[in-house]
Amino acid sequence: MASATNGDTQPAMIFDSLPYYDNDLEQFPILKEKVERELAREGRPPQSLHPKVPPEPTLFASSPMLQAELERISNHRLLPPLDTTRYQLPAPTNLNDEEQWQEALKNARAQLEHQKLRHTNLALLQQYGSNAWRIHNYLNEATARNVEQGLEELKNLTTEVNRDRKNQQTRLGTQLTSLETRWTELISSILQIEMANVALEAEIDRLNKTEVDLAAAL
Repeated sequence: MASATNGDTQPAMIFDSLPYYDNDLEQFPILKEKVERELAREGRPPQSLHPKVPPEPTLFASSPMLQAELERISNHRLLPPLDTTRYQLPAPTNLNDEEQWQEALKNARAQLEHQKLRHTNLALLQQYGSNAWRIHNYLNEATARNVEQGLEELKNLTTEVNRDRKNQQTRLGTQLTSLETRWTELISSILQIEMANVALEAEIDRLNKTEVDLAAAL
């Protein structure tokens, strides 16, 4: 593929191949072998995305905790074990130490408050959880349907573009083949005319020589 410049100083792309039409490699296996040897000799192209492909989005940019969790899942690391010490009610090691009893009492009150909060959350979940889950599933299904519809439209658009490209290349390839055939016929006709001219000139030279010989004999 080459580039040229039109009157508006905009680079115009000139395609020198028609992938949907050209079949030289199928017609001439030796060409295919040469191409494969050349490709094997060359290095692999860089695996870079097209410039129009947007960069990969950064997920959970505003939440370092979620980013860390995503990284953990991506690396297939196990969850750290739960810390169960805060759910325990250890007794003071020294029964005569008032400060240890105060700490144990604070821990017991915290555990009681935690259990009350769990009971409240369970009651709320039992009352509203099923409906909230249904709504959540409905929204997810709607999002999935929209994404699938967009994907299907993109596939159809891609198929349509490829179909138009194939039809255009087939039409242009047929025109090129017709022009090449016509060019070959014209070149063949020119060669035949040139050969006829050479033969005619040789015949004229022979007749002139014959005329000169006859004039000399008289």
